Amino acid sequence: MRSIPEARHAQGQVRREKRGKRDMMDTNDALREQIARILDWHDAHVDFDAAVADVPGDKRGAVPPGSAHSIWQVVEHLRLAQHDILDFCVNPTYEEMAWPDDYWPKTPAPPSSAAWDESLTAYRRDRAAMQALVRDPGIDLFARVPQGTGQTYLREALLVADHAAYHIGQIVLIRRQLGIWSGGKA
Repeated sequence: MRSIPEARHAQGQVRREKRGKRDMMDTNDALREQIARILDWHDAHVDFDAAVADVPGDKRGAVPPGSAHSIWQVVEHLRLAQHDILDFCVNPTYEEMAWPDDYWPKTPAPPSSAAWDESLTAYRRDRAAMQALVRDPGIDLFARVPQGTGQTYLREALLVADHAAYHIGQIVLIRRQLGIWSGGKA
């Protein structure tokens, strides 16, 4: 005779088996949607768009005392790193970039207002592409990226989200140091 916990476990196992592929699809879809949302999450902290909104042109290249970077450098670093990770995930002929030289702009200030705008646009475009990749049911999030050394698509998506959260916090901190932050959750 089975104990009550054993019987409940057996009943649960039967229910899980009956749910089958339909519920697995629902779980995968829910995971995909949650990861896609994390890539531009603004539930727990300031998101990228709020962090870079209305940064005055003359402050984009300013490096405040105690800070290692300007807002431009952090924004462009975010763009470059995210693009590299996306390229790694989708390009079968991916070539690794050189760290740190290829991941940080050479100067604290953007070369022009157009360069600033282009960086923001490219970041948003690549973020949307990463979200589309995560939502694609043809991609097994737990599969290894073929051109990698064991990294999975899920790991890469979480890396993008984690990296963004860290550096978005830096942008807010730099804005506070420069006296140009007035809102948000950070």
